[in-house]
Amino acid sequence: MATTVTILGATGYVGVQLVSRLADRGYHIKALTRHKCRHNKLGVLSNVQLVETDTHDQAALEKHLAGSAAVINLIGILNQEGASTHTFDNAHVELVKKMVNACLNTGVPRYLHMSALNADAERGSSEYLKSKGKGEDLAFELAGDKLAVTSFRPSVIFGSQDSFFNRFAGLLKTLPVFPLACGDSKMAPVYVGDVCEKIIQALEDPSTAGQRIDLVGPKDYTLRELVAYTGRVSGAQKKIIDLPDWAARLQAKLMALVPGKPFTMDNYLSLQTDSISDDETARQPTSIEAIVPRYIGQKDRNLKYQTFRQAARRD
Repeated sequence: MATTVTILGATGYVGVQLVSRLADRGYHIKALTRHKCRHNKLGVLSNVQLVETDTHDQAALEKHLAGSAAVINLIGILNQEGASTHTFDNAHVELVKKMVNACLNTGVPRYLHMSALNADAERGSSEYLKSKGKGEDLAFELAGDKLAVTSFRPSVIFGSQDSFFNRFAGLLKTLPVFPLACGDSKMAPVYVGDVCEKIIQALEDPSTAGQRIDLVGPKDYTLRELVAYTGRVSGAQKKIIDLPDWAARLQAKLMALVPGKPFTMDNYLSLQTDSISDDETARQPTSIEAIVPRYIGQKDRNLKYQTFRQAARRD
């Protein structure tokens, strides 16, 4: 009988990739979602069960987590909204409390938790990082010796459909010049495939229980370097104008009013801490240069057009 793994956040960017890889390995995946009809594509895999439920309902969580060999929590938000369920505290702390207690109450032996690099309940530079730190600490504290917990702390995650390089590529194509806040901020983008593989390795390796695993890519960059690289690869090179701190803060306050909140004051505060690691074991192998041109590069678009022509038998 296939091992059942229940995933919260399975319909998100990392979740979809992880579900696919776990399904290929023969796991039975129970994917909890609030809106089943929006994610029917996940359900086409025979060993993936989409379950519509309120993930903030303790009783519902216990019902759906029962019988699982492991629970993986990938839920996270970058910005807060007006709804009470869409706050950092609710998504990153209160939900974790409910989830871990549900695991304890139903006898689930394993809990894997997605945190963030630099997450710190006390010293986090933003509310996002503080809340991520609180949730991560809480998971370990509540679990005690009754639940095996492993957390993952990635830098910015990239890959096709990401909201990082794709967003910059879209902005570069639209703007005549690129006004950049916090251009000297450093980060080490990590490939989504590498993140998924580390999660699966931990799932299958009991010795990782109790560990907090940092995940970064093979190289560190400044944000300015990453924006410039995006411009070169996408064929939309623009002049980058580094904003002084006062202008960066003003940009954050104004952009927070735009639908989708592309940049907020809390995002600005997160960028005050470099998203890199001195731990060489945190380095993952896949570089942005090996992957990013495939989905924002000009060659990639030409390959897509060729594929479309072949499918239409026009070649």
